[in-house]
Amino acid sequence: MSRPGHNALAVVLVALALSYVGRTGLSSAALAHRSAAALADQSAVRPSYSQVTVTPNEAARRVDVSIGGRPFTSYIWPERLKKPVLYPLHSASGTLVTRGWPLDPRPGERVDHPHQVGLWFVYGDVNGVDFWNNSEARTPDEQAKMGTIVHRKIVDARGGADSGTLVVDMDWIGPGNVTFLHERATFVFRGDATGRTVERTATLTAADRRAVFNDNKEGLFGMRVARQLEQPTTTPDTFTDASGRATTVKVLDNTGVTGSYTSSEGKTGDAVWGTRSKWTMLTGQIGTEALTLAILDHPKNFGFPTHWHARGYGLFAANPIGQKALSEGKQPPLDITLAPGASVTLTYRLLILNGKATPDRLEREYTTFATGKDLP
Repeated sequence: MSRPGHNALAVVLVALALSYVGRTGLSSAALAHRSAAALADQSAVRPSYSQVTVTPNEAARRVDVSIGGRPFTSYIWPERLKKPVLYPLHSASGTLVTRGWPLDPRPGERVDHPHQVGLWFVYGDVNGVDFWNNSEARTPDEQAKMGTIVHRKIVDARGGADSGTLVVDMDWIGPGNVTFLHERATFVFRGDATGRTVERTATLTAADRRAVFNDNKEGLFGMRVARQLEQPTTTPDTFTDASGRATTVKVLDNTGVTGSYTSSEGKTGDAVWGTRSKWTMLTGQIGTEALTLAILDHPKNFGFPTHWHARGYGLFAANPIGQKALSEGKQPPLDITLAPGASVTLTYRLLILNGKATPDRLEREYTTFATGKDLP
């Protein structure tokens, strides 16, 4: 994230500039420009992050993350969910950017896709088993044919002056209680006065049998955003009322619905879906607050640059695998096959930024992510 400058450094630069004018013949305006440039360079090298706290509460099946003393998100694994997720997610000012339903319904939300909760990492076809669509809305018979991702343990949880880290182990369990995959997930949380980031690195290791991620559109690193960040639409749907009850609405009220996608390749709106790019951002406004959500694909990831399973109704996901599905059959299948004991590692970053970011801003953020220059 772009960072504010350091006041002490600014004072030193200005003082040097004033003492230097007479000896160089340069104008004070020119020196001021040089000082500002030096300050900007220094800010890029020394980002001003806020204190991060990471607090496990295993009895409550959660780990809470705060930045600068304000709640940011929680890693949760309640029994009613079929996978661990980060939920909810807040902006730097505290605004909720994820949908509340079905865990904490808010007025005016859609009541579709109950499996789309918070920020997740899951896939729709591993050895023919669907890990994406499983939820408590499924019947027991349906659930028995789907996959479940089970939290196993917290390996490490620590805060810090400029970042916090959470490392957890989980298993991908198929029908008959068969373990398909072991996953070690590492989350790095950072933030400042104007933004928040989550970086997730997932290492997936096949258990005692081959694991095949078959070409499928339902994947992989994704989130479900608040109603205000959806793209406006006129399609009838079902929404919650003030009491959380589901109501079918034939003519949608798009008041306050302001979202719009933009990819690094210049695609916008619905045209982003199924295309490939190294990043995509979703800009919009919640109340009076302009916001940008962006997902960045690491250049070392399988399938880079990723395809985007980005829907106007608020699903925002990066899927590097489903090439045939997301090209609607125009390209050949793209699968991941892991022999027993073999692994694949994927890394993504989510940005939650104040204001409406420009493509140039996202390019700078992407360069920082891809080169690792913001690591403490």
